[in-house]
Amino acid sequence: MARLELKSIVKSYGIYEAVRGISLDIEDNEFVVFVGPSGCGKSTTLRMIAGLEHITGGEIVIGDQVVNRLGPGKRDIAMVFQNYALYPHMTVRENISFCLEQQKLAKSEIDARIIRAAETLHISELLGRRPGQLSGGQRQRVAMGRAIVRNPKVFLFDEPLSNLDAKLRVQMRTEIKRLHQLLPTTTVYVTHDQVEAMTMADRVVVMNGGIIEQAGPPQALYHRPVSQFVAGFIGSPSMNFLSATLLSREKGLVVKLTDGSELPVPEMRAGDYASHAGKSVVFGIRPESITDRQTRPGYANIEAKIDLVEPLGPETMVYFGIGEASLCACIDPESGPRPMSTMPLSFNMNQMHLFDPASGRSLALA
Repeated sequence: MARLELKSIVKSYGIYEAVRGISLDIEDNEFVVFVGPSGCGKSTTLRMIAGLEHITGGEIVIGDQVVNRLGPGKRDIAMVFQNYALYPHMTVRENISFCLEQQKLAKSEIDARIIRAAETLHISELLGRRPGQLSGGQRQRVAMGRAIVRNPKVFLFDEPLSNLDAKLRVQMRTEIKRLHQLLPTTTVYVTHDQVEAMTMADRVVVMNGGIIEQAGPPQALYHRPVSQFVAGFIGSPSMNFLSATLLSREKGLVVKLTDGSELPVPEMRAGDYASHAGKSVVFGIRPESITDRQTRPGYANIEAKIDLVEPLGPETMVYFGIGEASLCACIDPESGPRPMSTMPLSFNMNQMHLFDPASGRSLALA
């Protein structure tokens, strides 16, 4: 177990920079998830930490040792891959013990570590089987068992759940989080799935175009995104965005939408945006912040023509238009919304966001 530091890490392929000078400190025992779209540099970063990719510039420090020139086997890390990478001709026991045998550990020590890992992962009854006789979830547990027995300084996970079906993904992400609580080890996890990132991480790192857009606790990224990219990437369904103008009226600030409607900015939020009055903005609001008609302070009411209804059991998603934009709202299923009908909705303006149209940065932080 050790602290992990990334210092101005760069990875170039010719003139193309896949990772563009990122820096991050990961504390001992911290569970950090890198998330972002395909091609953002998250897997490349993980492979550089593992020693599977040479870095172009910067330093990687594990514990108190710079590991730039160390091979993967000398970094004291354990990696769980997307495709599990199990030896098909070996039993589960042999797959788990292989790395320990390479270390020339005593048989009694190897057996003890295998038993502990198997009991922790609930795979004791599978030790005599081969990978071809296992389900996807069982193979993933074996791959994690092989990593656990090494007692590494750092665990690395490269999209380990992407080959599993939806129900098993939910089960396995719970298992991985539980495992981290039982065996607290510095962990770096890469995924393209923001739900995995939000539910598993102590800290989420959102990457875009080879840089870190924002890093922080899941709730901080959800409620205080620093950019339109982060706001749109974190949250499911994603945040609604509309072109708008921020205007100053006699009673305070309003957000004027392209259809001419004006949404009052609550007094508690006006201080964040007062200096941007008169400017074009991007107005952002999450579907769960557009609800059935409310009369509470800070809510702005509209009449919406419903285009599409998606019942989800405990909630219903409805889609409607404002100008050229299509928006999603999360409402009470008992409201009985119907396509092509008109219904009253409320925007919770206490949870609004405004972004700069040119830079995409949050105006609340400008």
